[in-house]
Formats: sequence, C-alpha cells, structure tokens
Amino acid sequence: MVTSVAVVGANGTMGRLFTRLIEETPGFDVSARLGSSSSLDEMNGADIVVDVTAPAVSPKVVEHALRSGANVLVGTSGWSRDRVATLRSQLADADNGVVIIPNFSLGSVLGTTLATIAGRFFDSIEIVEAHRAAKIDSPSGTAVRTAELIGEARVGLGPVEAPYTDQRARGQQVSSIPIHSLRLAGVVARQEVTFGGTGETLSITHNTIDSSSYEQGILLALEATRTATGLTVGLENLMDLGLSRA
Repeated sequence: MVTSVAVVGANGTMGRLFTRLIEETPGFDVSARLGSSSSLDEMNGADIVVDVTAPAVSPKVVEHALRSGANVLVGTSGWSRDRVATLRSQLADADNGVVIIPNFSLGSVLGTTLATIAGRFFDSIEIVEAHRAAKIDSPSGTAVRTAELIGEARVGLGPVEAPYTDQRARGQQVSSIPIHSLRLAGVVARQEVTFGGTGETLSITHNTIDSSSYEQGILLALEATRTATGLTVGLENLMDLGLSRA
C-alpha cells in the first residue's frame, strides 16, 4: 500500500529535500506540491501532509490538514510550548496524529539528549546557536527545545544562574537559560551548549555541515507519521536511545 504525501513548502530547501526522498522511497508517493501561492485545498486527499513552511503559516497548514483527515509531519520551527500544549489537547480524542520534529539530524538529537543529562549537574548554562542568514525565526526551534528539556530535567533544582538578564546582550531566556542566536552567511546550523561549574566547563557542540544529515531522520519521521495518533514532539521519541539500560 502506497502512502500519499502532500508537501507544503515544496519550493524551499527542506521541501525539495522531502520531495526527493519521498519519490525515492518505496511505499511513499508525492501527491501534491504546495507553494506560497497554492490553495491549502490542494493537500486534500493525502494520507500525510508535510509542513515545511514558516512559523506564521504552520498552524494554518496543520489545522487544514487535520480537518482533511491527514496525519501531519511538521518540520517548521516556531512551535512554542503553549502552542504545542493547545495542539495536544485538540488531538486528545482525534483518530489522526501530528509529529513535530524541531531538528531531523540524529547528531543534533543526541547533542540535545546529552545536554539534558548534563543540565542536572551544572547551575550555569547558556546556549549559542547559529543558522543561515535567511532563517526567519530566532532562537531556533532546536535551541528552544534543548532549553525546555534541560528545564524539565532540572525540576526541583531551580533555575540556572543567569546574571544581568536585564541586559539585551545576555540573550533570550527560555526555561531560565540564555540563548544567543547568530544568523550568518556560510552557516548551515550549529549549536553549542556550555555548562559552567566550579573550576571547569563542559561544552556539547553539534555542527550541521550539509542538509544530507537530515535524511535519515526524515525517513524515520515519515514512517512514524504513517500510523501516528495524538501528538509526538521530537525525533528522540522515535529513536531507541537506550537510556533505560544505561
């Protein structure tokens, strides 16, 4: 049985990557390619809708896709904790599902997982993330998710130490962690989480050298979206990280 996929944002870098991978993967077929001038009705009838648009557009795409009966794979940044919580409640009794992936890179997911583990042992934490100059949103969805997961891991430990937060140069705080965003030509994606302790520092850094690093995660997410119900956030929830056996 072939799963039909509508790609919304098909003309962008990620949209073109998704389209190519779907066409090359047995069991999947591209049923529609939607650009900025397309009607959302063009996605109707697809089994899966892939959303790789922009933060301001993404919620409308997801809402329309769910009304049409499709499952949705969201690869668009900008889904805040509040927005995710609202979507989760909307899907509580639904038969279809949404998978939100802030970053499709396996290395990035592992970096965030390691940072989440380390976050319980250091009270001084900051994140610096860099992306291409054309990236619209900041901080990145990956950085926001990293900070939120560290914050969840630190429940009971209190906020991190972040002095002089009234100064704009200290970054935007997410879960009390300062995030500093760089938007530069020549950069694909980079994130560094730095932890400070007594007499030592620890840095966990991930560099995306080429968009091909997203391919394995995209295929994993597409397969999971086929049968998804409710809401799934994060590629780590589709991977066997083996932490329970550690």
